[in-house]
Amino acid sequence: MQPLPQPFVDSMRSQLGEDAQRLFEALDGPSPVSVRLNPYKWQGAEFGEAVPWCEWGRYLDSRPQFTLDIPFTAGGYYVQEAGSQFIAHILKREGIDSGKIIDMCAAPGGKTTLYSAAVGSRGLVLANEYVRNRANILADNVRKWGLGNVVVTNNDPQHIAAFEQWADVVAVDAPCSGEGMFRKDETARAEWTEQSVDMCAARQMDILTQAWKSLKAGGLLIYSTCTFNRREDEGVLEQMIAQWGEEIEPSADIAVPEQWRIECFKVGDFQCFRFFPHRTKSEGFFVAVARKRADVGGRSTTPKPRKKIMIDAPKDAVKELSRWVVDSQTLRFAQVADSFYAYPAEYFETIRSLANNLTVIYSGVEMGQIFKGKLKPEWSLSQSVWYNRDVVPSVDVDLETALDYLRKRDVEATLFTEGINLVCSVGYALGFVKRIGARVNNGYPNSLKINNL
Repeated sequence: MQPLPQPFVDSMRSQLGEDAQRLFEALDGPSPVSVRLNPYKWQGAEFGEAVPWCEWGRYLDSRPQFTLDIPFTAGGYYVQEAGSQFIAHILKREGIDSGKIIDMCAAPGGKTTLYSAAVGSRGLVLANEYVRNRANILADNVRKWGLGNVVVTNNDPQHIAAFEQWADVVAVDAPCSGEGMFRKDETARAEWTEQSVDMCAARQMDILTQAWKSLKAGGLLIYSTCTFNRREDEGVLEQMIAQWGEEIEPSADIAVPEQWRIECFKVGDFQCFRFFPHRTKSEGFFVAVARKRADVGGRSTTPKPRKKIMIDAPKDAVKELSRWVVDSQTLRFAQVADSFYAYPAEYFETIRSLANNLTVIYSGVEMGQIFKGKLKPEWSLSQSVWYNRDVVPSVDVDLETALDYLRKRDVEATLFTEGINLVCSVGYALGFVKRIGARVNNGYPNSLKINNL
């Protein structure tokens, strides 16, 4: 493995003293493997060691080939570093189980799916990613997660800031120098420079400047990085305090048991938590929380529509779409381009407003197209917790057949009835097929098919 950058070594020795050597040894050792279960989809038995700060977090004894694991492929769990799952503890201590959350730097989706599960049907997550190809990956993970309460956007943070005092929670998991990933990612070691640390700190402050505008009075700010250095962590918070100190107040006390071995401290009104891999069973992680004062002036504003994206579904389409979902009375349906989508009714107009002003990559649940009054279902509908499994036959296939389906290979037609079928394995929905005589049309997305395994 490439040696640790010498300026980083010197910095950590200054920061940690004699304890720095234990950090360096940990960074040259093996990484723990952890996942976070989807509480709305997980069907398996209890397994693994619990991640102490996250109810749904689990450590694995070894790293499996996740791509070939059916529960992973079907959104039963997300592979997420254990330290970053600490966000779940923050939300729990703050009593956040509803409302609007902005995940400002969201790809590939670890924290977005955590926020999605935390608020469920009572909330909405705006997951923004500035880099387009990363936004597409984020959208795929949101589809697979299946809760339908996420809007994925591809915008500059300045565009999000136009929704002033909009969100109950704003989370900035900022692009950083990645020192906390030195154990997992050798590229992070190779690309690290002192100049990159300074550049990241400046960029983090720019993003926080926009994020602060979107946070409601009384709302919670969560700032996190996967780096150890104080310039990107405490230093950025000190800049925030210098700029908005009069608007910042402490959040609720977030108690941390001593046995978790998390470094806890304060920077002004920010509660801060730092994970070192030689102390905790995790990679490096830093997170800080504070609130915007409830008496801050201003009001929630929404930009005037720049376009019209979502068209209310006509009555005949609503009747057909309603057959395919459970609890249809809690949903609203709309047409976007030539496809129909389902949305949580409570947040329908909010989502429409976002779609009219931002570059939305994905939102709600794409259900599919309607031909001659009948829905041709889209794969994302099969992944949704709203999907009604009584509409078409469900066929639970063995692992070999399931993997053939996921590779988009031919599958045996006699397994299915004529017409549309839902393909399942070990109880998880994988997607649709359509049997036409001796032929089976595979509905799994080309962009997600398993290759070379």
